[in-house]
Amino acid sequence: MRHDHAGVRLRTPRRDRGQVAIEYLGFIPILLIVALAAIQVGVIAYTAQQAGTAARAGARAASLRQDAGQACAGAVSDWLAGGTRCATAELGDSVEVTATVHIPTVVFGWNFGDARKSATMPLDH
Repeated sequence: MRHDHAGVRLRTPRRDRGQVAIEYLGFIPILLIVALAAIQVGVIAYTAQQAGTAARAGARAASLRQDAGQACAGAVSDWLAGGTRCATAELGDSVEVTATVHIPTVVFGWNFGDARKSATMPLDH
């Protein structure tokens, strides 16, 4: 029982006792969606960073007349390597490598496509 400031007993209806628990249960799906969205944003940022690293590694290898595709694919994390593609284009005295890395999804049904980054380096003569 609760009491007010004058010491008078206050009665709380029995049906209100479980109301807070039910309100929390209704809020849990919203918290889960926000948490999954935050994780997905982190995965997108990480994938974009990995695509940039792959493009630079591929361009460096291509500028030294080595296998750009192998260097590009080898520069990304193992769990992203399966969705990585690298394209090389010679631009006269330089070479450009574009790395495309598929963005993994946290929740089934969400599709964010690919992260695409390019790097250009001069050819070693």
